[in-house]
Amino acid sequence: RLRTLRGADIVGLLIGMSLFSMFFFISLYLQDVKGYSPLHAGVTFLPMTICLVIFSTVASRYTIRVGAKRLLVGGMFFLSVGMFLFAQLSTTSTYLGAMLAPGLVTSIAMPFGMIPATIAATNGVARQEAGLASGVVNTARLLGGALGLAILATLASSQSKSDLHHPTAAIHTVNQALTNGFHVAFLVAAGMALAGALVAALGMPSLKTRPAEAPESQRVAIEV
Repeated sequence: RLRTLRGADIVGLLIGMSLFSMFFFISLYLQDVKGYSPLHAGVTFLPMTICLVIFSTVASRYTIRVGAKRLLVGGMFFLSVGMFLFAQLSTTSTYLGAMLAPGLVTSIAMPFGMIPATIAATNGVARQEAGLASGVVNTARLLGGALGLAILATLASSQSKSDLHHPTAAIHTVNQALTNGFHVAFLVAAGMALAGALVAALGMPSLKTRPAEAPESQRVAIEV
């Protein structure tokens, strides 16, 4: 019955659906298309990890000052932008030329989506129910991750198989077919993130955390 909690849960679901699959598809792209070793592919995620750690602290602080709704809309929008940029990858793309920028945009947008969603979920609920509300939004995000990966992997695989079995398949290499499948997955993931921005903008009330509650909400977000 709580509009804020309901909106935060839906956004959390869409965050999981769009975000979790990104790491899966980028890992496949780096290893299967670009020929990276598993270790080399893992190292390429380090800049994203560093940005995520830094901006998680920033997002926690600014959510209290600016309000969860504004940051949540912005975070989901830029998450959509990052996914759309990943959809531009080709078989000849380089890490510095085509992957680093989308990775940084996405990793900066992540905390501005996840942390405000958690704070919004706990806003307005009784103190003794804050843990339950936080658990529900986290469950929604994990459920979204499993569901999104299943959907996007199916779409990507279908596109790749279609390219390879097309009458003109001779012009498609395996790498090109795989990349085309990743294009579809990233575009759909971008649409999911954009839908999350719309849900936050239209389906959630404006939130301003009261100063007395700010430290507790912030701790909840950081612990999550």
